[in-house]
Amino acid sequence: MAERRVPDCGLMPEMPMPLVLLTNCHQYTGPGALAALIEEGHTVLCQDAAFADAAVRAAFDRQHGTALALAAQTPEAIHEEVVQRWGVPDAIVLNDVYPNAPTDIEAIPPDDFRRTFEAVVMIPIRLTQLFLPAMKARRRGAFVFVTSAREARPEPGFAVATTLRAATTAFAKALAKEAAPFGIQANVVAPNYLYSEMYYPRARFMDDPAGREAIARLVPFGRLGEPAEVGALIAFLASGKSPFTTGQVIHFTGGWP
Repeated sequence: MAERRVPDCGLMPEMPMPLVLLTNCHQYTGPGALAALIEEGHTVLCQDAAFADAAVRAAFDRQHGTALALAAQTPEAIHEEVVQRWGVPDAIVLNDVYPNAPTDIEAIPPDDFRRTFEAVVMIPIRLTQLFLPAMKARRRGAFVFVTSAREARPEPGFAVATTLRAATTAFAKALAKEAAPFGIQANVVAPNYLYSEMYYPRARFMDDPAGREAIARLVPFGRLGEPAEVGALIAFLASGKSPFTTGQVIHFTGGWP
């Protein structure tokens, strides 16, 4: 499919971003972002590890009218599938994930750093490299990086996530500087204490009264953040409605730390 062309009229007007690429749509901020993007009327191209199975992709497509599952899993394959089938996305939501296992620094296996680095740093960097030239040529687009607010208050046992999420946040800031002259936004959503089964599972932190009390002591808002709440924030940053907003790191933390 040929890339959609937009006339170059100098300053771009506020306009909807109709085609959005979302990574890891079943995990972390993915479910909330997917629902919000669909509600806003976007076509959402969804990557997820589960979509390596053709039957899972077909079921997802049947369930979601304007969201489509990608077969591709690597950055290069994602780029090829998206561009060949739909053209260049108007926005890319880099919702990257890797499990946390609390470990003292001296006991962290080096491979844990390497695997996490590949998942939450190199994958979003590589996708950015692949899509950025066409966005520059078009002079429009938005990147939304989902990282973490952990660097604001490092906690014992979480050095891997704290270090590597901070690296992706720094990359997004560098991208914002380089891409701004081309009308391209790059912003960061940095959650902590967001409900997700990977990081804050419902059974432990919502259904268990002791877990709810522990969260209430840590989070000024008194609870975990909801997927719909972070989804609304991501959808706004991906929408192109405020193109002058770039280089921002927005903590989604209920007032923590």
